[in-house]
Amino acid sequence: MSAAEQGLWAQTCGEAVQAPPLQGDAQADLVVIGGGFTGVSAALHAAQAGAEVRLLEAKEIGHGGSGRNVGLVNAGLWLPPADIRAQMGQAAGDRLTAALAGAPDLVFSLIVQHGIACEPVRAGTLHCAHSRSGMADLRRRHAQLVASGAPVELLQPAQAGARLGSAAFHGALFDPRAGTLQPLAYARGLARAAVAAGAHLHGQSPARTVRPAQGGWLVETPGGTIRARALLMASNAYHQGGVGMPAPAFTAVHFFQLATAPLPEALRGDILPGGEGGWDTGRIMSSFRMDAAGRMVIGAMGDLGHPGAALHRGWARRKLARLFPALAGQPLEVEWCGRIAMTSDHVPKVVRLGPGALSVFGYSGRGIGPGTLFGRELAQALLSGGDSGLPVPVVDAYGEPCTGLRQAFFETGAALTHLVDARR
Repeated sequence: MSAAEQGLWAQTCGEAVQAPPLQGDAQADLVVIGGGFTGVSAALHAAQAGAEVRLLEAKEIGHGGSGRNVGLVNAGLWLPPADIRAQMGQAAGDRLTAALAGAPDLVFSLIVQHGIACEPVRAGTLHCAHSRSGMADLRRRHAQLVASGAPVELLQPAQAGARLGSAAFHGALFDPRAGTLQPLAYARGLARAAVAAGAHLHGQSPARTVRPAQGGWLVETPGGTIRARALLMASNAYHQGGVGMPAPAFTAVHFFQLATAPLPEALRGDILPGGEGGWDTGRIMSSFRMDAAGRMVIGAMGDLGHPGAALHRGWARRKLARLFPALAGQPLEVEWCGRIAMTSDHVPKVVRLGPGALSVFGYSGRGIGPGTLFGRELAQALLSGGDSGLPVPVVDAYGEPCTGLRQAFFETGAALTHLVDARR
């Protein structure tokens, strides 16, 4: 994976991991397919439990959405607690909400425990109201989160402006549990820790076929095979078809980001002075944060490989100037894009592929905390043979209709939103 392909995170990654291609035949207690947050967390925790673990990644560790992430470590999902309960039922919704409330604690504790060089800043995040209706939504979210025990704070426009260094928003919801990090470095740091714990990680090793065999599973790659008692499919939005297993059902939503050069101290001082990262309440969501070197990173829904890419790039320049007028004219030097696996209800899914085999997908843009947590919990469930305690119930099958149409809807909506923005 070239730095140009994955953008800023590949250029500034302070972590490295050895993951040679699989050569020959091997056996394992657990085989993991996918080298993102979920897969490497599962490999780490399974290896720490004493299991023989093999992880297969089609390209390099963190190549997919984990290495293209914004880097916001949030507690919970996009949905507020009452909406989660409405989707899942009260008991299951409360269990998922409680589990994900602790996900940032897990992430930041792993960073400290394994000395991961991923620019961690636990200063909270700001969910920003882009309009009056957005502020009404934040009030609703605030009430639900407080009722669930979350230590969140609803900021009025002046308070939000002081934290953001921007007068562009109608208020914000501050969550002190959250923070930011360098996502590719975090993924590779977890992978390094997994190798140190005894896991075997293999890059450039796509799974060509996956099938049941002799009381377990057989995975064939171009260089060899793995026979394992249990299997975890953790490819999420970067799943490669044709392996003989049901493909995850989700809508692929693209999210692009662009970054400035490191800003001079004179410009940096008043912008996000507390170190929070932020995103807004717009239907076509946008995000903004600073990295450790003082680069402003701005992003939004949209595909830089789409014919509307010029609209997305032009929007980013104008949005940067509107949010932070002092940055008007600052060149955006690096760009990259990734895919989000979005389910129609925005709740992650765990699907049973067969005895001792599970697939997980659909974090809907919340990959870091949930991916780390689900990886740990799924590894424990597969090794123990009991999955009743997982954050979401396991289903035997899951499908979604019209995912291609929904993907086109999101991309068209992003392009039109950014076109209309150009005419203001």
